[in-house]
Amino acid sequence: MAKEREKKLYVAVLGNYAAELKLLLTTLLLLCVVATLLQFLPSRFTISASDLRVCISRVTQTTPILSNTTNATSSYPIKASLSHASPPPLPPPSPPPPPPSEQVLPGGIIKRVFNPYGSAAYNFITMGSYRGGLNTFAIIGLASKPLHVYAKPTYECAWHSLAGEKLSTAVGYKILPDWGYGRVYTVVIVNCTFPAPLNADNSGGKLVLSASTSGGGDASFNITDTIEALTEQPGTLDTTLFTSRPKYDYLYCGSSLYGNLNAQRVREWIAYHVKFFGPRSHFVIHDAGGVHAQVREVLQPWIDLGYVTLQDITDQERFDGYYHNQFMVVNDCLHRYKFMTKWMFFFDVDEYIYVPPKSTIKSVLDSLSEYSQFTIEQMPMSSKLCLTSDYGKTYRKWGFEKLVYKDSKKGIRRDRKYAVQPRSLFATGVHMSQNLAGKTTHKTEGKIMYYHYHGTIAERRESCKMLINSTEITYEKTPYVLDTTMRDIAGVIKKFELKMIGNRIQKTRQ
Repeated sequence: MAKEREKKLYVAVLGNYAAELKLLLTTLLLLCVVATLLQFLPSRFTISASDLRVCISRVTQTTPILSNTTNATSSYPIKASLSHASPPPLPPPSPPPPPPSEQVLPGGIIKRVFNPYGSAAYNFITMGSYRGGLNTFAIIGLASKPLHVYAKPTYECAWHSLAGEKLSTAVGYKILPDWGYGRVYTVVIVNCTFPAPLNADNSGGKLVLSASTSGGGDASFNITDTIEALTEQPGTLDTTLFTSRPKYDYLYCGSSLYGNLNAQRVREWIAYHVKFFGPRSHFVIHDAGGVHAQVREVLQPWIDLGYVTLQDITDQERFDGYYHNQFMVVNDCLHRYKFMTKWMFFFDVDEYIYVPPKSTIKSVLDSLSEYSQFTIEQMPMSSKLCLTSDYGKTYRKWGFEKLVYKDSKKGIRRDRKYAVQPRSLFATGVHMSQNLAGKTTHKTEGKIMYYHYHGTIAERRESCKMLINSTEITYEKTPYVLDTTMRDIAGVIKKFELKMIGNRIQKTRQ
């Protein structure tokens, strides 16, 4: 009886779970079918572990629907899945309201509003500030060209003690020496002349410039910038500088050097002019990006000997002025070295100053000493024509040695360069000064001239394009005549260079 009861109980149990067994067996069958089919699918169709994790994460992030039959044992995993659900993202912040563009006034009038941003140009940019005497100063810089063309900016100068006490004031007199050549910026020289000597006891002080737009730019404002232009420490003012004999007889103020310059041409130019001007001369070179490694190499021996000062002015390229701010550079040089030389020359590195035989630079300038300024006649030379006799040797010859044909066209007004007695100048230009005390002469023909080899300073290839054997020729509609003046003295210059600096740069070619 017991066995029959166990058998009946077993059958009853099977009967109660028959549906569950059928579901389990069906599931196992389906899994076997799927596993079999996966073997015949392409290899690129795979289900990776990362795919399974994505599916599982989506399931866990989905909030389950709770039924009324949920018991206490099933509530725990539901709470766990809810705790891992990410919160909804926050909405992005709303953009700030745009500035008002208009408003309606009584009567229906629409008033438009203009909203300025930034600044078109600086009010004033200083390069240098220098004493011009016991009671006068010069501040050299750039300013916004439209400001000076369309408005009337003003300047005020003040002298402060080192403690900050204002001791004296003066109206700043502005000079615009670039004759309208400026671009975004124009050159401004501010002259500050006070009623009495300053820092007479050598206790020090500060020159302060107040630069006011005076309604220029934004007519609603008169913006004033206060600039500490110059500081003199106690005991540093040497007043004998203004009355003693200058250190140099001749000083060269060079314009901005820019571009891929030919180092050989620079080598020839500096050797020639050190020989020409002599031991009491000095050359100030301004590098606006043109003194690359090869040019620096040919200048360094003369720097070491004390003949050359090289100034890096590449930072001025930030400010858009005429020809790399050439006018500002020469004016800074004028005032910086104003009391250090008797005569100051302004010309370029493709130009060679020359005086006729039986003359010297000293004798010529002594004859012009009554003038504060004189201009120099130009001798334009071809940068392409050379002699047939130089065939096969042109690469060994110096530029002014092989370029021997002079432009002989008549009736042309040519640019002139100039020299000044700098203590008589308030400001200067590129071809001459219009701001000076004293006389100017242009009647220097036959006394002093300059040979101009235009374009050769930036030519890195052989200059000679045509070799000819004639004393006269018309080339590209321009008449030329043979002029061997400079060629005849090339040997003297080469020997002088070798004597002064040795063979340090003998291999320079381009």
